[in-house]
Amino acid sequence: MLDRDGYRPNVGIVLCNTRNEVFWGKRVKEHSWQFPQGGIKHGESPEQAMYRELHEEVGLQPDHVRILGRTRGWLRYDVPQQWIRREWRTSYRGQKQIWFLLRLVGRDCDVCLRTSERPEFDAWRWSEYWIPLESVIEFKREVYQQALNELARFLSRDRRTTGAARQHALGAGPPQPPESGSNVG
Repeated sequence: MLDRDGYRPNVGIVLCNTRNEVFWGKRVKEHSWQFPQGGIKHGESPEQAMYRELHEEVGLQPDHVRILGRTRGWLRYDVPQQWIRREWRTSYRGQKQIWFLLRLVGRDCDVCLRTSERPEFDAWRWSEYWIPLESVIEFKREVYQQALNELARFLSRDRRTTGAARQHALGAGPPQPPESGSNVG
């Protein structure tokens, strides 16, 4: 399902723990890492797609997470021509995504990468909030930066978890973006 501009509707998921570290998944049989993401099916809302993708890719149920926020609108990226299937090259441009920031309220052991017949990830780790910008594939980097920038404000508003409340009490706010001039972005 593509929109009239050639973008496939999609959701992206930034899953964080109580230390505001983010879930970073290694794609099956590849040396690339990314956030969970996936297409929105016909008739599905972005939130429904997010919960479906969260279960398919990470094995988590809705009661394992709490939604902290989402992006206001669609964030888009173009996929380079060499990555597009030949039969799609005349109509497909890339992805448009609504991004969700989730807090894991379950445990690390609730993560299961083998819930679907075709797993997306074969390994995962917790990473500092901004680290994904350094290692995500180049054509997704700008969208990742936009999503992380927009979603970071929700971390400082999340007072219901011990880690976030403790950070706030100590004067620490949400993770800060890398300074301009750094090698990220």
